[in-house]
Amino acid sequence: MSDFKTLINSGKPVLVDFFAEWCGPCKAMAPILNDLSSRVGDNAHILKVDVDKNQQAAAAFGIRAVPTLLLFKNGEVVWRHSGTAGTKELQQIIESHQ
Repeated sequence: MSDFKTLINSGKPVLVDFFAEWCGPCKAMAPILNDLSSRVGDNAHILKVDVDKNQQAAAAFGIRAVPTLLLFKNGEVVWRHSGTAGTKELQQIIESHQ
């Protein structure tokens, strides 16, 4: 958890995907996030957090549905979305917070 806090407090945007292994829409997000990672490169971090294995983190951020995406910048949540999202939309959100 301390590595997580260090990362979200960095100056780079950090997109966190709160997911669950049993969640169909979460599985659909995997290739989208892989594509996004190659598009944004070192300009942002992309993390996946399994809500079943990290219940404390999910509770801390009020995650009630999966997938839920949070974008952090300097430790603050600057964007939040529940459900799936497309690569281009996510790329634009990240670029607007660089």
